[in-house]
Amino acid sequence: MRRRNASRARTVVTALVVASLTLVVLDTQESADPVTNEIRAAGDFVFAPVAAGVSAAVRPLDDVYRALAAAPDARDRIAELEKRNRELTARIEAEQLDENRSEQLDELLRLSGLGRYEIVPAQAVTRVSSTGHPDTITIDAGERDGITADMTVVNGEGLVGRVLRAGTRTATVLLLTDGASSVGARLEGEREMGVAHGTARHIADSSPIRFELLDADARMSVGDRLVTMGSHEGTPFVPGVPVGTVAKVEDTPGALTRTADVAPAVDAGSLDIVGVVVSEPEEDPRDSVLPPEPEEDTPQVANNAEDAE
Repeated sequence: MRRRNASRARTVVTALVVASLTLVVLDTQESADPVTNEIRAAGDFVFAPVAAGVSAAVRPLDDVYRALAAAPDARDRIAELEKRNRELTARIEAEQLDENRSEQLDELLRLSGLGRYEIVPAQAVTRVSSTGHPDTITIDAGERDGITADMTVVNGEGLVGRVLRAGTRTATVLLLTDGASSVGARLEGEREMGVAHGTARHIADSSPIRFELLDADARMSVGDRLVTMGSHEGTPFVPGVPVGTVAKVEDTPGALTRTADVAPAVDAGSLDIVGVVVSEPEEDPRDSVLPPEPEEDTPQVANNAEDAE
């Protein structure tokens, strides 16, 4: 039975091959013979479905081939577009960075103008802040710019710290937030004095600066602002620089001093443009460097009955 089926299959295939060859020969010859035309038409009718099925099966492979053929150009185009996108993004970021630095420089010049400080602008290029190391930054200015150790460092918001050491082209600045830093400070508008010092704490709920008021009986409230008292000949700190704002007051009965957590005026985590004060002001600027406090909205009082209505 199997031999009979195989023989029949071979016979059918042979017949199809012979018919195909015959049609090919007839198709290549132009003839007006009606018999030939009828044979050609019959062949088209019989083999058209087979040809359509083969084309449908081959079409996806053809599409894949065309895609592969075009792939090198597409990859090059995509790579070019990605490169241009990176260049454009870098340009935008550079412009934004330049704009931010320009604003910081404007704020720094405003502060130096109010305090009459002579400053050398610089950029913070590196920072070290880890266990066992001082909390410092390196700036791109040094002795050749007139910078020496124990000079005050500020930015447009207030006190950054002091110069720890200076090289020819760079200098290391010890930040106020470091545990070894301390500065004499006073309350705004008062003569109550104390010492602000870094805590070297970088926990979210902890203040990086503590303030000890020397007079335990003196009043101190949340929201009070601090400025530097100034050192002899302005070294290491010049007077009048904003230090921070009292965030929490600790009342300890029997203590010789009153202490408070202080929110620093300067965000030490985002330092960029700073200024080194190379000459102290001739006079203490007092509170003139502090930014004006926002005015509170006060309700308007009616002047007469008509206004009240």
